[in-house]
Amino acid sequence: MHDIRALRADPAAFDADLARRGVEPVSAKLLAWDEERRQAQTVLQEKQGRRKALAREIGALKRNGSDSSDLEAEGLALRAEMEALEEQVNVLGRESTALLANLPNRLDATVPEGPDESANVVQHEWGTKPTFAFTPKQHFELGETLKQMDFATAAKLSGSRFVVLRGGIARLARALGQFMLDLHVTEHGYTETQVPVMVNDDAMYGTDKLPKFADQSFRTEDGRWLIPTAEVPLTASVSGDILEASALPLRMTALSQCFRSEAGAAGRDVRGMLRQHQFEKVEMVSVTTPEESDAEHERMTRCAEKVLEKLNIPYRRVLLCAGDTGFGAAKTFDLEAWLPGQDAWREISSCSNTRDFQARRMNARYRPQAGAAPAFVHTLNGSGLAVGRTLIAVMENYQNEDGSVTVPDVLRPYMGGIEKII
Repeated sequence: MHDIRALRADPAAFDADLARRGVEPVSAKLLAWDEERRQAQTVLQEKQGRRKALAREIGALKRNGSDSSDLEAEGLALRAEMEALEEQVNVLGRESTALLANLPNRLDATVPEGPDESANVVQHEWGTKPTFAFTPKQHFELGETLKQMDFATAAKLSGSRFVVLRGGIARLARALGQFMLDLHVTEHGYTETQVPVMVNDDAMYGTDKLPKFADQSFRTEDGRWLIPTAEVPLTASVSGDILEASALPLRMTALSQCFRSEAGAAGRDVRGMLRQHQFEKVEMVSVTTPEESDAEHERMTRCAEKVLEKLNIPYRRVLLCAGDTGFGAAKTFDLEAWLPGQDAWREISSCSNTRDFQARRMNARYRPQAGAAPAFVHTLNGSGLAVGRTLIAVMENYQNEDGSVTVPDVLRPYMGGIEKII
């Protein structure tokens, strides 16, 4: 959500910022509604004052036994006028809120121009791509040959974009999630959290998933939403709160199931585990002050990079351009892992600073100092990492010619000492 005061102060800058995302100018319409609503509110307040005065005058006349019928008629007319004004104020408020709720966040000045992912900017690369004396396979070829990755049974149970994992690969997926959690808690200072995977409308709206992404989420018959990421319950846990500055930054992490309808993804990544309706992810969320959010963004991204470095998976950091930056983000770094089977870089983490965009929607604030007026916090979220995509990266980078997969050293304690999946 946007600050209407900032829009009033510089509507041209507001429109120019959103134009970077391809959004048509809206400030004139919003300001016209805002002015009409404020004028109606002023008239309403004047009529409320007159009605209170009338009530006193009518009371005085009745105590004196005088006729108050004219004043009572005026009072009835005022009530009708006030009801009409209240409806006008409410309608204008709803229209403004609905429009604002569908406008994306304003981008950071350092976000590069560009219409789509082709304009993203590689910041740096890490690691050495593995070389093979054979043609490397994709993860689903490895998994199906090992008979430990079963898409056919999953389709029988649930339809497309699901998978059943078995044996060593299932254990490897579990090991990855536990390893990531332990790393973020013990070395990176995040608080481990278990969260519900079903949330209400307010939690989804506050974290900018509604109304924009309703068609990309699953909803239960009783009106709850299956979370697309643990970002939603972690971030929404501070909705409506006024936090003390001394409590910031809050750093939370959770390993959860995630659910996405993948609306509009027909024909994309139909083979394998890259794009699933249900998957696991370790999420990182930070709640901090405006002054510290840029530094926190860098810190969070480094925490995600550390996972890949400890797994010795080659990756690169990419700064997303204006046309590829997500709806709620002011700035996003993607981490892309090297997948030898695809001979391509593929996204494995996104780390975003939403500034106060989510905080305004869910009224999450902090008190900068004792006695000071509350101010909006800044919220950040990042994948640390997507478990399924990390599993893919491990399988493809650690594959052997005989179809087995070597277990990375850092995961062996989580695998009971198993060195190879066969």
